[in-house]
Amino acid sequence: MAIIDPTRTWEMLQSRLADTTDPRHRVVLGAVLEHMQAEEKPDLDRLMGTLAPDPAYHFWNGGKDVGPKGTDAVRTYYSWFIGTQTNVLEFALDRLVVDDHCVVTEGFLKQIYPGAYAASVGIEVDDESADYLVVNRQLILWPVDADGLIGGEDSYQSGPVSVTKIAFEDLPRKYVDMVHVSA
Repeated sequence: MAIIDPTRTWEMLQSRLADTTDPRHRVVLGAVLEHMQAEEKPDLDRLMGTLAPDPAYHFWNGGKDVGPKGTDAVRTYYSWFIGTQTNVLEFALDRLVVDDHCVVTEGFLKQIYPGAYAASVGIEVDDESADYLVVNRQLILWPVDADGLIGGEDSYQSGPVSVTKIAFEDLPRKYVDMVHVSA
């Protein structure tokens, strides 16, 4: 089994969408599904196209909101996120809630971090030239407006649940191409 399978990120959403007949719930689920798939590509313009004007992100870490606010700040955040090379990820959902205005996702967020980046954000690693699977427990509220656009993300994260060094031969091809071939 692959260490990271990005398609698992939206598996539960696709399944719920297939079973959902409520038209508004289909819009709300579809918005988040499109967002997740655009993030995986990564396609910055497509990703930004899923967002409402003036989105507000709330990333709650250590009791403080450190999320970007406004279109320019969110675009800058996503450009930075792609640049950190931690965007090869899998959000293994075990809970999905939908209503007319919001999707709630909860599960284990699995990301591959270059060792140097992990160390720079305070994650203890023994080899900054290696790559690590970093797993966090995460809950995200995805508010969706009347036009079917995402108003931001309200994210609550546990901090690392586990940090595991990955052998080079076990890294996903996409990650190797992005991080090691381009280096």
